[in-house]
Amino acid sequence: MSAGSSRDRRPQRHAALAALLEAEGLGALLVTSRPNIRYLTGFSGSAGVVVATRTALLLVTDFRYDEQARQECGAFARVEIEGTSVWDRLFKELGAGVSGLVSGGSVGFEAHATSVKDAERFASAPGAAWRWKPAGELVERLRVRKDAGEVAAIRAAAGVAGAALRDTFAGVRPGQTELEIAGVLEGALRRHGSEAHPFATIVASGPRSALPHAHTSARTVAAGEWLLLDFGAVVDGYCADVTRTVVVGARADETQRALYGLVQEAQRLAREGVRAGMSGRDADALARDPIDARGFGAAFGHSTGHGLGLEVHEAPRLARTAQDPLPEGAVVTIEPGVYVAGRGGVRIEDDVHLSPDGPVLLTDGCTDLVELV
Repeated sequence: MSAGSSRDRRPQRHAALAALLEAEGLGALLVTSRPNIRYLTGFSGSAGVVVATRTALLLVTDFRYDEQARQECGAFARVEIEGTSVWDRLFKELGAGVSGLVSGGSVGFEAHATSVKDAERFASAPGAAWRWKPAGELVERLRVRKDAGEVAAIRAAAGVAGAALRDTFAGVRPGQTELEIAGVLEGALRRHGSEAHPFATIVASGPRSALPHAHTSARTVAAGEWLLLDFGAVVDGYCADVTRTVVVGARADETQRALYGLVQEAQRLAREGVRAGMSGRDADALARDPIDARGFGAAFGHSTGHGLGLEVHEAPRLARTAQDPLPEGAVVTIEPGVYVAGRGGVRIEDDVHLSPDGPVLLTDGCTDLVELV
């Protein structure tokens, strides 16, 4: 997205951050979180730091990203390239006076995204004696509410994920290993346009499907077993997150149908009932209560969902401990699961936009039990 485009939201994002800086009494914010740097400037490289004042943005990166940084930032952020130490160049620019920053003023930093080593640099910085202050997650406060372009990117990523899954299902057979199936799925994700895998793909079969975050293994999938696939796609930097659980090589037995039906109903109730303004705890209860009522509460040990955007896990949270209201505009996952040790588990996950008019499904919502026979 080019600077100055009618759809470019970076000016509004910077203005909103400037208001937060004023409210926090900060002259500037040092941004080191890569997703936050991309959100503010458009820069998607792996190395760089940003100084955001109330009137300007400065990106300092290295020679590898000279052309890329200027293309992605356009005229919206000043780009400085450093051939040796990005940090030395940053402090030099601060000493020279970044627009809007008063010498010796307060500079916030992202404590959650700053290593101890980097924090130690602040005390030894040359030039003006900047007053460094941990600033909390200021940019994350802005990122939680998705604009139309962000929602469109997540929807596109969800479309890629759905298409890749359909391609994968067409070739799944008993006798394949989890790693083989994961390879087919990841290849399909790339063919359909995913820029990356936002997390390690989970393919878990049989009793291993009862491990909520199983590592994909060399285990061979047998006929009649659960096969759980948890995976993502990325479009324009934004993530989709999908989980489907199927039966391979046979029809589901009655026990499998009952367990799947319980999770499917809990997931449907939550994805249709979630609303902006309700607490994360109340949203979690939409899926948790029906599972508790059937005696499987102890087998659902994780939260119902989480925020989704430039990162696959971000605010808000849909969890028993989450008291804060869900913001309007957020995109969240809805992913209840029931896990029975030694027998296997079921998880179903879709992505939902909390629009002013209610929940809008961004993934395909195809949650009927699939039997790959």
